[in-house]
Amino acid sequence: MTSVFSNSRVDDDTRRHLLFQGEVFVYSASPASAELVGFARELIAEAFGGRDPETAQFDMAVEEFAALLADLKPRFIHHPRCKELLPRVIEEFGCTLGQTYFDVPRLRTSTSNDYLTSGISYAFHPHRDCWYSAPFNQVNWWIPVYDVVPENVMAFHTGYFDQPVRNGSARYDYGEWNRTSRQTAAQHVRGDTRDQPRPEEPIDLEPQVRVVPEPGGVMIFSGAQLHSTVPNTSGRTRFSIDFRTVDIDDVRSGRGAPNVDAECTGTTLRDFVRCSDLDAMPEELAQRYESAALARV
Repeated sequence: MTSVFSNSRVDDDTRRHLLFQGEVFVYSASPASAELVGFARELIAEAFGGRDPETAQFDMAVEEFAALLADLKPRFIHHPRCKELLPRVIEEFGCTLGQTYFDVPRLRTSTSNDYLTSGISYAFHPHRDCWYSAPFNQVNWWIPVYDVVPENVMAFHTGYFDQPVRNGSARYDYGEWNRTSRQTAAQHVRGDTRDQPRPEEPIDLEPQVRVVPEPGGVMIFSGAQLHSTVPNTSGRTRFSIDFRTVDIDDVRSGRGAPNVDAECTGTTLRDFVRCSDLDAMPEELAQRYESAALARV
């Protein structure tokens, strides 16, 4: 049974140990996470002009909305300000910068009333990040940009943390996805035809856990958690930021959450850079992980 730890004072080593057992942590906004959210709001406001970004979907053609996001999201992801702010966020929550690596922050949207649920604003079915070639020692960070409610967050399907689900991850290779599918997200407006790992058996969505942080609040969970986008019935578009971290000692030692059902190949480890100096993940560690993934299939 997953527990949610609120503003816990455990150190990062202890927290990762608990995350890899299926626990979830949530924290109030910190100075750096509030600054990150403030920066995201600036870019969002600039993109939407005078419109309220949380309700603009009701006044815009879906194609126009998707095109706006297709410009806004890469601007946020690749902005140098994010590379400055993310290490500060990570440090404020107890991680050691010299051994913690992070990937780029994504600006996510979940529109209301099935307005846009594919491509650039994909509504994720129940999945584990580990089905998408994420390492089992990956830690996920999720931060709402505006107020969120239970009707527009994400759900953890906690009964499956250590229970296998038949899924399509065996057809997924991260390198191939980058070459052929990632760049076409904005083209999928009315539906998404890309083959992505998903359950291939019925999933019992209950029991589920929904966590509702404040804007700038931080939710941290394992990449092995089975989770999904809640069908948004709130009447407002949800904006959130997420990114991922790994501790290099965990990567070296193979410490992480159990692999109960992932059969994908490739690895996302090459996407991670060190917080202290933005150096890349050592290639030998990525190759070792990749070789282990191939040996599983």
